[in-house]
Amino acid sequence: MRKSEKKDRKGRDKKERIRRPRAKVLTSADIRIDYKNLELLHKLTTPSGRILSQRFTGATSRQQRELTQAVKRAKYLSLLSVGNSGKRF
Repeated sequence: MRKSEKKDRKGRDKKERIRRPRAKVLTSADIRIDYKNLELLHKLTTPSGRILSQRFTGATSRQQRELTQAVKRAKYLSLLSVGNSGKRF
């Protein structure tokens, strides 16, 4: 079997694999991460309240640490919801 003939789990050729576009929100250098900037924090968190990873936000390591602190502060001050995924156990 040649490299180009290898299949992924769904039986498609690997070169045909569809990649999901990533939302690079923090690629601009002029964006300031702050716990009071709720519009930005909503973009960088899921509806259940989890912080998106660096891969999806386009943040550097330093920006990701600042984002984590900002989200924690906003949750502590009840500016952001702590999270409710709507699931019941």
